[in-house]
Amino acid sequence: MARLAQTADLTDVQQEILSTVRSFVDKEIIPAAQELEHADEYPQEIVDGLKELGIFGLMIPEEYGGLGESLLTYALAVEEIARGWMSVSGVINTHFIVAYMLRQHGTAEQKERLLPLMATGEVTGAFSMSEPGLGSDVAAIRTKATKTDDGGYVIDGQKMWLTNGGSSSLVAALVKTDLGHDKPHQNLTTFLVEKPRGFGEVAPGLTIPGKIDKMGYKGVDTTELVFDGYRIGADAILGGEPGRGFAQMMDGVEVGRVNVAARGCGIAIRAFELGIQYAQQRETFGKPIAQHQAIAFKLAEMATKVEAAHTMMVRAARLKDAGVRSDVEAGMAKVIASEYAAEVTQESFRIHGGYGYSKEYEIERLMREAPFLLIGEGTSEIQKTIISRNLLKEYALKR
Repeated sequence: MARLAQTADLTDVQQEILSTVRSFVDKEIIPAAQELEHADEYPQEIVDGLKELGIFGLMIPEEYGGLGESLLTYALAVEEIARGWMSVSGVINTHFIVAYMLRQHGTAEQKERLLPLMATGEVTGAFSMSEPGLGSDVAAIRTKATKTDDGGYVIDGQKMWLTNGGSSSLVAALVKTDLGHDKPHQNLTTFLVEKPRGFGEVAPGLTIPGKIDKMGYKGVDTTELVFDGYRIGADAILGGEPGRGFAQMMDGVEVGRVNVAARGCGIAIRAFELGIQYAQQRETFGKPIAQHQAIAFKLAEMATKVEAAHTMMVRAARLKDAGVRSDVEAGMAKVIASEYAAEVTQESFRIHGGYGYSKEYEIERLMREAPFLLIGEGTSEIQKTIISRNLLKEYALKR
């Protein structure tokens, strides 16, 4: 039997990319992750290394200086990176979503100007939908862009939960615009907010407060974004036309959910690796605990969940690459990968016994990271809502 989470029918280029990423993870990320995570330190050297590998431009078309690879290639690379340290995959995830949205929906000028800079990592992206108290009710966004006499806009309001809020230089922000439509989501517009990196008032009317202190997912900065009379031109509207923001963001979130599924797979793989290694080293009653049926069955169940999650993630990515609507499959992959990541991590934690509770052991970090995936890019409950609505349409009773 091959090792877990193998993917069939990859090209030679895909295999070479993934081999390079895997080697980088083993040599550069895993040895440094514990110290950086405990210090809540931004992994600048690791990020710079990923830029040199071309990861920031992995899905950006070659005409804009990227590698022009598929969502599947990207997802498999993210799986490897999250296996090393999930926070690093978070650094590139929001960048990737903004680059994807630009590629799919940007004007020719926006793509020509920004995508080459994003491919090298000179410009790094973040995206912003949520607000305090908003949760998944995106249509209820209150942050507002008001049109001015000179044709520009003034934005006022507060956004929440920006990954890379301080370290990014480009934010795709979804805000409300008064277009007179009856349906709230048709009044939403995505603005491309270009800003300096850093915290505090980074531009007139634009403030990035300090990092939010989190249980896990450390190293990467998570922030608020406060607009107070921030002036921006109409040319910063993604695609050039207001009112299309909701559809643009949902397209980005769909591929983002594949990314989160890939992160769940990466964490589950690492938790399994740690668990099966420890189970062969730790002895009780005269033999390694892996030879006790209770532990052996845990390992079998963990491996099965890793394989199931990986398979569904790969399927969702391939459907999206084929241009097929895949919100159901992406939602299913996100649900199973995030839930299984939490379950596999907890089982590995139990295998470690008391040592799993020590910060000296890597599994302690994974125990704090895995729960984030249950809520990131839409909770499991939101995914189930999307899945069930589509299933009821597909299997509607014929009367």
